Amino acid sequence: MSTYGEVAKAAGYPRCARHVAKVLNQVKGLPWQRVLGSGGRISLPGELGMEQRFLLEAEGVRFRGRTVDLATHAHKFARRVNPQRKSSRVPKK
Repeated sequence: MSTYGEVAKAAGYPRCARHVAKVLNQVKGLPWQRVLGSGGRISLPGELGMEQRFLLEAEGVRFRGRTVDLATHAHKFARRVNPQRKSSRVPKK
């Protein structure tokens, strides 16, 4: 479970949350229901939003009102290391 922004950030594109939503809409087979709006809210409109909540509840995800309890269910991405960044450390001999 994550937010569009966190998925974009983990992919190396921290300001491209809307692109994550577009990809999830276009590519079949991705677990779209596990990606939420900021703060853990379902941001999909109408029946799609209801379907998302139904699928998440079927997986055992708990909600706090209208938002997912991200403290319990959030995925923690590994810290991304930028391979192009030069290290300022001097290697040990």
